[in-house]
Amino acid sequence: MAGVYISYPFCAQKCTYCNFASGVFSAAQMGKYVERLCSDIASCRAVAAEHQAAVPDAVDSVYLGGGTPSLLPPEELTRLFTTVAREFNVAPGVEITVECAPGTLTEPVIDSLVSCGVNRVSLGVQSFMDKEAASVARLHTRERTLSDIEHLRRAGLSNINVDLIAGLPHQTRESWNESLEQAIATDVPHMSVYMLEVDEDSRLGRELMAGGTRYHAHFVPDDDATAEFYEMACSKLSAHGIAQYEISNFARPGDESRHNLKYWTRQPYVGFGVDAHSMLPRPIWTAAAGPPGCGEGFLQAEESVSNSNIESIRLSTTDSFEEIFTSASIKAVTVNRR
Repeated sequence: MAGVYISYPFCAQKCTYCNFASGVFSAAQMGKYVERLCSDIASCRAVAAEHQAAVPDAVDSVYLGGGTPSLLPPEELTRLFTTVAREFNVAPGVEITVECAPGTLTEPVIDSLVSCGVNRVSLGVQSFMDKEAASVARLHTRERTLSDIEHLRRAGLSNINVDLIAGLPHQTRESWNESLEQAIATDVPHMSVYMLEVDEDSRLGRELMAGGTRYHAHFVPDDDATAEFYEMACSKLSAHGIAQYEISNFARPGDESRHNLKYWTRQPYVGFGVDAHSMLPRPIWTAAAGPPGCGEGFLQAEESVSNSNIESIRLSTTDSFEEIFTSASIKAVTVNRR
């Protein structure tokens, strides 16, 4: 079965470390963007066929990432998930994840998540230390984050991931240990631990590379300290029964993210929206019908994927918010033999 990824690039404020294709866009653009997403979801099979790829009908994971999808108005969230359910055969027990920022989870937002069938929430906490979170323009506090976790659980959303970042400004061995201890104390089933990326695609990264002091850049731990923090997390989480199953992902037994595993095990997934990617099977054409723009000439996608000799094709969409409205914005990247 395939996974569906939907990119929602809107943020209330751009974090200084962020190198994703996201930003602060006009709220008036939200509806226009969701309209484009729904149009792309409805036409995905025809577009994939143009690139000689196949989109499987059945999906067992849906992931709405950002940006900050918890900023979506309830009616637009409903529209998105209704479109996915109409265009795909959504399997029983499908994993439906939405990324949320602590501090944005109002009661109406949580109610809309539940009504849309969301059963997994990924919280971009990054740090439980208020000074560290504020230094990179996060808008939440530890108290608010813990309150959000409790509200999610009361609403029946107990499958929660907490993101943490090793190497934030002002982070020390002691403060990192406290963040880890607090994350473990929440008893969430899944955690993601990332090391701070330093590159020219983020404000903090550029400032670090330039040797400057803006964005608290001079308080960023060095590479050795950041690596030590990551190793601390691996050891500490393991000691508490939260096992590492990918480079950055840790889970209690049975709580691994189905969608994350698709990326690592090269299962098919289809992406929609700004800077989204897809990896899809390249169909096996029958002798009777060649490759044109319909699905009658190739085997079922599930059958193709199970063939050890099948090729997969990677597609990507533009990373420009403006371009997503002006062109098909999808290109083939590579073709890989499985």
